[in-house]
Amino acid sequence: MRFTTRPTLQGTFGMVSSTHWLASQSAMAVLEGGGNAFDAAVAGAFVLHVVEPHLNGPAGEVPILLAPAGGEVRVLCGQGVAPAGATVAHYRGLGLDLVPGTGPLAAAVPGAFDAWLLLLRDHGTKSLDDVLKYAIGYAEHGHAPVENVGATVESVRELFETEWTSSAQVYLPGGRAPRPGELLRNPALAATWKRLLAETAGAGDREARIDAAREVWRSGFIAEALVRQSRRPTLDTSGERHTGTLTEADLAGRSASYEAPVTYDWNGWTVCKAGPWSQGPALLQQLALLPPELPAHGSADYVHLLVEGCKLAMADREAWYGDAAEVPLAELLSDGYNAGRRALVGAKASYELRPGSPGGRTPRLPEQARARVEAAQGTGFDPMGAGEPTVAEHRVAADGSTRGDTCHLDVVDRWGNMIAATPSGGWLQSNPVVPELGFPLGTRLQMAWLEEGLPNSLTPGRRPRTTLTPSLALGDGVPVLAFGTPGGDQQDQWQLHFLLAAVLRAPVRGGLDLQGAIDAPNWHNDSFPSSFYPRGRRPGSVTVESRMDADVVEELRRRGHDVTVGPGWSEGRLCAVARDPETGVLSAAANPRGMQGYAVGR
Repeated sequence: MRFTTRPTLQGTFGMVSSTHWLASQSAMAVLEGGGNAFDAAVAGAFVLHVVEPHLNGPAGEVPILLAPAGGEVRVLCGQGVAPAGATVAHYRGLGLDLVPGTGPLAAAVPGAFDAWLLLLRDHGTKSLDDVLKYAIGYAEHGHAPVENVGATVESVRELFETEWTSSAQVYLPGGRAPRPGELLRNPALAATWKRLLAETAGAGDREARIDAAREVWRSGFIAEALVRQSRRPTLDTSGERHTGTLTEADLAGRSASYEAPVTYDWNGWTVCKAGPWSQGPALLQQLALLPPELPAHGSADYVHLLVEGCKLAMADREAWYGDAAEVPLAELLSDGYNAGRRALVGAKASYELRPGSPGGRTPRLPEQARARVEAAQGTGFDPMGAGEPTVAEHRVAADGSTRGDTCHLDVVDRWGNMIAATPSGGWLQSNPVVPELGFPLGTRLQMAWLEEGLPNSLTPGRRPRTTLTPSLALGDGVPVLAFGTPGGDQQDQWQLHFLLAAVLRAPVRGGLDLQGAIDAPNWHNDSFPSSFYPRGRRPGSVTVESRMDADVVEELRRRGHDVTVGPGWSEGRLCAVARDPETGVLSAAANPRGMQGYAVGR
C-alpha cells in the first residue's frame, strides 16, 4: 500500500480541487445545487479573488481549458492585451529598460473577469447571483485569512502606509495586517459586486444579464474607476512615480475569446495546452524531447534528463514564443527537430541557453537573456521588486524556499464536464487598490521585452507571454485528467513531473494515483530568464526538496548541477481531477504544501 499525505478522492457526483479550501467548497456547493463544472468553477474563482488576494484578483488574467461533455476541448483566453499606448518607444522614453514589476505601467487590459463571465454565459446554467453570492459573502462578512495574506501585507506595509494608502485601508485595518483566526473583510469589493448585480437586474434573461455585466466592466462604473486609477501617478519598481496607459477605449474594445488548444500525442495520451502566448507549449516540447524509454522514476538519470530537456524547451520559449510574431509550433514539436535537440543532452549539466533553429530559422534572444543575472534570492521581500508575488518563505531563493504566486482550480462533474484554470494577476502587492472597487490592476506587461522585433516585444493589442498554463490530458480522445499549479516559470516543470508520475506509476484503487504524484518529491531549475521583473536567471541551478534521496543529489552535483536543497515540502502546488471514461468514476487530489489547497467531492 502506498502512503500519501491524503487519499486520492473518488466518487461519481463531482470533484473539485483548488489552492484554497473555501474556493473548493464553494464550487462544490454549486455542484450540490445542481450546477455543472463550469458554474462551479466561476463561483470558486470569484472566491479565490477574496481569500487569496495576494495571488489573484478580478483585474488579473486567467487561461482556461474546458472540455464540455461530448464536445471538443477549447481554450478560453482571459489574458488581456497591451493597451494602445503601451509601446516600446513610450517606455524607453521614460528611461526604462524593463517594464516595471509593479504599478500602472505594468497593467495590461484586464482579462479575468470577462473570461469567467463568458464561460458562465456559454457553458454554465446558473445565474450571476448564484455564482457571486459566495464571494460577496466572504468579502462582506469576512473570512479567516491564511498566514501568507498577512505575511505579504507586512512585507509591503511601508509602501501601503506611505504611498498606496488605498491598499492600507483594505489590508491594514486599524493599522494591523490580517491575522489567521481574525476575520478579514473587503466591503468595497462586496459593494462592487452588489452594485453590478443591481445595475444588471433588469437586463433580461440569464445570458442577457451576464452580457450586461460584461458591459459594465468594459464601459460602466467599473471601467471608469479602473481608468482613473491608471492615471494616478504611482510609485513602482523603477523608484519613480508613473501613470499607466490604460484607456476607456482599451477596455471597451477587449473581450475574452475562444481558441483551439495546442496538443501533443505522447505515450497514448493527448496533452492539451494554451498557445504560445502562454508558456504552455513548453510542457509539450519537454514531452517531445523524452526518449522512448525513461530511466527509473526519481533516479539521478531521470532528474538529469528532465532538467536538461527543460532547459532546451525554455530556451526555445525565450527565442520563439509570444503573441507578437508567428510561432513555428509545428517544427518545434516535430519528431525530426526533437531528435536533434535530444542529442544535445549530455552526461553533464549545461550552463548555456541553447535555442534551436526550427525550419532553419535563426533564433533571436533578448539582450538581457544572454547575461547572467541572479534570480531573486534570499528570504527578504523587496516591495519595489516583486514580480509574481513573493513573501518571505515563498520565493525562489538560494536556500530552496518556494514561491507562492497564483492560484489553480480544477472541476469535473457527474456529466463529464471538465475544466482546468489558472487565475492570477491583480495581486494586492501589484498595484494600489482601486478605492471605489476594492481590488487593484494587474502587472502582466512586465513579461514583455522593451526590445523591438522579438516574439514577446511589448506591442499594443498583443498579449504579453504569460506563465499561466493549465493542462488537460485525453485518453483515446476522451478527457481524463485536468491539472495545473501555481509557480510562475516553474509551472510546466512541476506539471511534467506530476504527469509522468501520475500516468506511468502503479495506479491506486483502479485509477490514477493523483495524490501520490502530487506528493512525490519535486524540483525545478532557473537556468533561463525569469518571466518576472527583474528577469534574472541562475545557469545550472536545480532546487530540490530535501526528501529527494541524498545519493541522487550527490550524483546530480557530480554531473555539474548547481543543486540547492530546499525544505522537504517546498516544490510544486499541484491540483488535479480525473474521470475514468469506462467506469465514470471521478477522482481528485490537492497539494499539501502550504497547507491551504484542498480537494473535495463525492
